[in-house]
Amino acid sequence: MGTMVARIDTAHLESLITFLSVARLGRYTATAKSLGINHSTVSRRIADLEKALGGAVLTRGAHGWELTELGTRVIPAAETAERALRDLESCAEGRSTRRLGGMIRIAAPDAFTTYVAIPALAELQIREPGLGIEITTATQQVRQRRSGVDIEIVLGKPIVNKAVTHEILSYELKLYASADYLERAGTPTSISELAQHRLNYYIESALQVDDLDLGARKIPSYQLGISSTSVFAHVASTLSGAGIGLLPEYAAKDPALIPVLGDRFAHRLSYWSVVREENIRNPAVLACLSAINAFAHSAEFRRRGRG
Repeated sequence: MGTMVARIDTAHLESLITFLSVARLGRYTATAKSLGINHSTVSRRIADLEKALGGAVLTRGAHGWELTELGTRVIPAAETAERALRDLESCAEGRSTRRLGGMIRIAAPDAFTTYVAIPALAELQIREPGLGIEITTATQQVRQRRSGVDIEIVLGKPIVNKAVTHEILSYELKLYASADYLERAGTPTSISELAQHRLNYYIESALQVDDLDLGARKIPSYQLGISSTSVFAHVASTLSGAGIGLLPEYAAKDPALIPVLGDRFAHRLSYWSVVREENIRNPAVLACLSAINAFAHSAEFRRRGRG
């Protein structure tokens, strides 16, 4: 005898929307915060939906909740319900166009956040006042399943399962110094001469991104300047004359930063976006990705960098 399936009715609408949020964020706690409910309510709604469907829609993975085969089949219905609610909200507010809402959570490196994500998303939020945005800054390798985050920005092409990736921006790390430092320590004319100079860059033992580590390894020998986990500390240390900075070209905007070795030294890197498969059709996520990508390729961003 097969499993008895309860009747699906309008009482399960909240459960569908809750399920969709868990599928996107991977965590009950993040979903509870996003929907303004408590953890037990999330759990109860998922249990009600699973009872009605006659099977589990979510399974606990190593890095958060993941979709079961049944859950994957339910996603389109949940997205249809979400769109219908948005349309209903538009009718209630007398609008003919659909507006974005909810909270989008993003994890990105600090320099990318400041120079790309913030200006892009600020403009989007002006157009979409109902959209909330949270950004956590971190420079690290992508996780196979990053729970609690809608969009992750990482350095280097990510190799991930059950996620959609896209290259946003490529740039180069180059060498810069202050006039005071070059007057005091001399100006290197070759990579080998960097052995006599201090380098302001990441703390080697704390560096989690191989592509960033390769940048410093292109320099055979150097002395340690001020090391930090923050690009902004690299810039500040260089401006303060603590050594030569290995800096992203777009962050080396201050005219007091003098290029060292020119094009004789450069290390190319790229930023990529990573989004869980079940989240890629979320209109708010797509709008944020589109805004970030557009700004990264805009004339305004190019003007802000040294090029």
